[in-house]
Amino acid sequence: MGKFTEESQQLLKLIGGKQNIAAVSHCVTRMRFVLNDPSAADVPGIEKIKGVKGTFTQAGQFQVIIGQEVAEFYQDFVKVAGVEGVSKDQVKKAAKQNQNALQRVMSAIAEIFAPLIPALVVGGLILGFRNVIGEIDFGNGTIVSQSQFWAGVHSFLWLIGEAIFHMLPVGICWSITKKMGTTQILGIILGCTLVSGQLLNAYGVAGAAADAIPKWDFGFVQVNMIGYQAQVIPAILAGFCLVFLEKFFQKICPKVISMIVVPFFSLVLAVMASHFILGPIGWKIGSWISAGVHAGLTSGVNWLFAGVFGMFYAPLVITGLHHMTNAIDTQLVADFGGTILWPMIALSNIAQGSAVLGMIYLQKKNTKSKEVSIPACISCYLGVTEPAMFGVNIKYGFPFVSAMIGSCAAAIISVGSGVMANSIGVGGIPGILSIQTRYMLIFALAMVVAIVVPFILTVIVGKKKLTTEDIYGDEATDTPVTAESVTLAAVADGEVFPIEQVEDEVFSKKLMGDGFAIRPTGDTVYAPCDATVSVLMEESKHAVGLTLPDQTEMLIHVGIDTVAMNGAGFDYLVEKGQTVKAGEPLMKFSREEIAKAGKSDVIVCALMPTDEAKTFRFHTGVTAKANETIIVEENNV
Repeated sequence: MGKFTEESQQLLKLIGGKQNIAAVSHCVTRMRFVLNDPSAADVPGIEKIKGVKGTFTQAGQFQVIIGQEVAEFYQDFVKVAGVEGVSKDQVKKAAKQNQNALQRVMSAIAEIFAPLIPALVVGGLILGFRNVIGEIDFGNGTIVSQSQFWAGVHSFLWLIGEAIFHMLPVGICWSITKKMGTTQILGIILGCTLVSGQLLNAYGVAGAAADAIPKWDFGFVQVNMIGYQAQVIPAILAGFCLVFLEKFFQKICPKVISMIVVPFFSLVLAVMASHFILGPIGWKIGSWISAGVHAGLTSGVNWLFAGVFGMFYAPLVITGLHHMTNAIDTQLVADFGGTILWPMIALSNIAQGSAVLGMIYLQKKNTKSKEVSIPACISCYLGVTEPAMFGVNIKYGFPFVSAMIGSCAAAIISVGSGVMANSIGVGGIPGILSIQTRYMLIFALAMVVAIVVPFILTVIVGKKKLTTEDIYGDEATDTPVTAESVTLAAVADGEVFPIEQVEDEVFSKKLMGDGFAIRPTGDTVYAPCDATVSVLMEESKHAVGLTLPDQTEMLIHVGIDTVAMNGAGFDYLVEKGQTVKAGEPLMKFSREEIAKAGKSDVIVCALMPTDEAKTFRFHTGVTAKANETIIVEENNV
């Protein structure tokens, strides 16, 4: 019989039985389930199991937090359940059965772009820097126009920028074939055919006359030779077309000739389909969107259009069709002496960067996430959004939506005030320099909205949605975080509940400060973090006062009205003025003696109010284990 056999039996029953388990695996701290019917799991019951520190659901996985003993728990569970474990990747694959169509599409996009993120981050920084030195007029011209050195730098950096963004379809087609397990070199070749120098560059199509577009002439039909530089939808359609064809021919082709037949027919047919059908379809969609944008800008309800465009411009960037707005901007400048459209684009970019800024704040302790989010935020504020959108915002979902809402509000302010730009400029914070002088102040206000609204929404929603794994890293533990002494662990084993439910008005009305309470299952109180013992009750011995590293005072009070016991059943393990480490025992108490005295043994932890404004984030409703379960996170306001 294993150490966790009894707990495993309870978990199996509460999770809905063996028949409800589609897949199960584990990482360093938690078990990861894919359930056939997630609603069948008794979450409150599971969280009461001894050894279970909590649960959450993410990306179709029901995750049960165990802690450092998860490997042993997992081994006992699979024996009791009679199931075979699988890898984390297999669990993620199985988890897709619990995702809706939109979640599967977003997940697929994220998986396609995940391998491309490092290149997108580099490209974003390079293009942002080029925008600053090459497009901003500082009064006597741009930096590039004043210096041959910087002109050379500007020209040289485009070598890298062009390779990353103009040639993006190559990376997309490669990533799709890699994800789907087909021949990657064929995906690379297919992507190269979409951006070949033989084709008319996608950026030149809008301004080219019909008879100036080169064509393939097959006698009975002619096909436009158009490139799809920086285009996403044509590349995605082409990549999946190649995958489908290769798998089809692999299935029907004899093995003896498959090495010749499969790649030949798969690639040739995929290239034909991409240029003859799929590419033009994607391009047509772009044309329709462009026409709608122009109509909205010239209508009498342009403020309404602003809200819609501000909201959905970022999703348009995902498709790569946003490049068509350049032609509209150029026409607006010619017709009206300026463009109302471009300022909204700049605000949308700023909003996406601000959502990433919110994620940086939420994940300030997650080093791996910051390696992506900080450069992505910088490049986004300089006008290049792809790293921020694909690397951060779409991955989590809610930051992307928060940015859309902020962009919508800022766009309404901009268009409603008639803000115009002289021309297309830097699509980020430096873009204010391209705004006509009389509109700069109101545009600055719109920028503030585009910064503040997404940041606040992201932080508010993120505090509810992000898991410990998201905040601290992919393999975050549930042990206390000591950085800056802002995190407190449980002071005892037991059930954690809100201080408002304590049957003592001194505590429930927070007269001693905000906090939490524990119904203990043990007999020892431990230090929640490094601290100094500041208060001891020499006669009753029922409470301990601590001074935390940031000078917050914390009172740990064992029992309700236990002062009347005059110390019976209580014993201090520390002295006043002593410095203690996190997890060090502070006092012993007897639950039996407290019960005999007719008192409640509830442990109350109150954080005393100070002159410095602070917020406390409490984690209640969980079964805590002393020194391992995080209960409080404290932040200065």
